[in-house]
Amino acid sequence: MLTNVAVLAFDGVAPFELGVLCEAFGVDRTADGVPPIDFAVCAATSEPMSTTMGFTMQAAFDLGRTREADLIAVPAIPGGELPEQSVIDAVRAGYERGARILSVCTGAFILGAAGLLDDRECTTHWMYTDKLRRDHPTARVVPEVLYVDAGQVVTSAGTAAGLDACLHVWRQEHGAAVASTIARRAVVPPHRDGGQAQYIARAVPDCDADTLGPLLTWVVENLGEDHSVDELARRAHMSPRTFARRFRAETGTTPHTWVTRQRVAAAEEMLEGTAHPVERIASEVGFANAATLRHHFSRVRGVSPLEYRRQFAC
Repeated sequence: MLTNVAVLAFDGVAPFELGVLCEAFGVDRTADGVPPIDFAVCAATSEPMSTTMGFTMQAAFDLGRTREADLIAVPAIPGGELPEQSVIDAVRAGYERGARILSVCTGAFILGAAGLLDDRECTTHWMYTDKLRRDHPTARVVPEVLYVDAGQVVTSAGTAAGLDACLHVWRQEHGAAVASTIARRAVVPPHRDGGQAQYIARAVPDCDADTLGPLLTWVVENLGEDHSVDELARRAHMSPRTFARRFRAETGTTPHTWVTRQRVAAAEEMLEGTAHPVERIASEVGFANAATLRHHFSRVRGVSPLEYRRQFAC
């Protein structure tokens, strides 16, 4: 269970990505029902460190603080430039004792230097995926995704994708309701699947009449309806081919995959917050039957609906 988080800082750190990690894990939200986190920003030095934005910062904790962390999180570094060896060693030591490791953007290069990407799927910002491949030829770099959960190691793409990865970790450790609470406070979607495309024509569709925003809102509010491509295209007043092309441009994925993810997310919340049997939940979120729900839920979440309920039910 996630209770202790150490975030690494170093000379040349990117403050936005550092801020993402602080926002995700360092804000006290216990009044909203979020479990408390023992949080610290750690560095190899007590002296002021430069940032990519031209100001300096100091960390209150040294690297020894990483030895008690359940999660060690690594923000971005400029252009994949590595920090001092002691930072890399702290990441490696944390991994070896079983801590989970999370990187944001080019922080993946630190994980690579620590040997944590060898023969492992991973990602970074799309501008640096080729460099990551060159620097770490045994790493299985996945360039087009928001984040990759490889078990003990989670890597994410740039900026906002780092927050997606953090919410993913929260969801895994403490359930969908907690992750949704944090997302609401941060005013971001509670869940974007890691397989969603990094670089798409419209990363977040708005609600103007000439976009799919209103249709997507209707789908989420009416998951039990028929959401075949033909039916959704009819509602959008497009041909199925045009609709499928527009849908991928605005969401980065296919209608079937997107709708399935929304149904799984809705099932998660019902498994946590109600005692409804799986058969009823399947019907309410739009799956044909309980077996279909179990299939998609297990594929997306890695556990069965009942096992998820045992772990996260209120």
